[in-house]
Amino acid sequence: MSICIADLVTVRARNPQAIAEAAARRARRPLIGDSGRLMIVAADHPARGALDVGDRRLAMANRADLLERVCIALSRPGVDGVLATADILEDLLLLGVLDDKIVLGSMNRGGLAGASFEMDDRFTGQRAEDIERLRFDAGKLLLRIDYDDPGSLRTLESAARAVDEMAARRLPLFIEPFLSRRVDGRVRNDLSTEAVTRSIAIASGLGGTSAYTWLKLPVTDDPDGMAEAVEASTLPAVLLGGEVGADQAGTYEKWRAALRLPTVQGMVAGRPLLYPAEGSVETAVDTAVSLVTSL
Repeated sequence: MSICIADLVTVRARNPQAIAEAAARRARRPLIGDSGRLMIVAADHPARGALDVGDRRLAMANRADLLERVCIALSRPGVDGVLATADILEDLLLLGVLDDKIVLGSMNRGGLAGASFEMDDRFTGQRAEDIERLRFDAGKLLLRIDYDDPGSLRTLESAARAVDEMAARRLPLFIEPFLSRRVDGRVRNDLSTEAVTRSIAIASGLGGTSAYTWLKLPVTDDPDGMAEAVEASTLPAVLLGGEVGADQAGTYEKWRAALRLPTVQGMVAGRPLLYPAEGSVETAVDTAVSLVTSL
């Protein structure tokens, strides 16, 4: 699919109401489809200033290229939907590619990558009321917790209120939890079994109810530790794809093992599928779908 940025800009400039109109007529589907699994493509990185893929620092900066990759991914059999910020989701609405797809709005984007305030991850993206108004299907928040950074407390509190606001609307909310720390001034996520287990326990207890809460979890550094980590909660979970790596085959094998765990219901992956280290978007997406649906 060839993306014409000029056409999108023209609609945005002359008929901004077209976005709400497209949202109102979008055909919707249940969160869990016939396969009983979820395969979601993530494209919410740019709003955090995270534009790099591997050693390409601005790989995700070209919006036409990003949209084209997302559209290709959404066209592949077995892909259930997309996770993104309002600007990207609204472009996709105008392109007409979100019918019968699950749409997740990304909610907190204030903790900009590399910023001194990165752990004070305020909710500068879509609110629960926006997700409801645009008839999207769920929300997602990132919950990074640094025990040495007071900004994490504000993040925890605002995340709990987001859980409440989404539950009040009976909208699912996917929480992506990490224990994090700064190493040489940069935030690093701890993927040890103990850290992932603690992050799951903390995220599961947020808010006045967990009835509509899902978890979006990384695979632990020790693949055998993933089974132990997910025992910390009964909440349904999806795996996150993580960073693009050279060992793509090894990444797929880690996903395959984690997808067999009883609480894991599918996957939300972004850069490894949209910007694969090897091969095409189609091949990367089809491989991920086969891992999710073949269990």
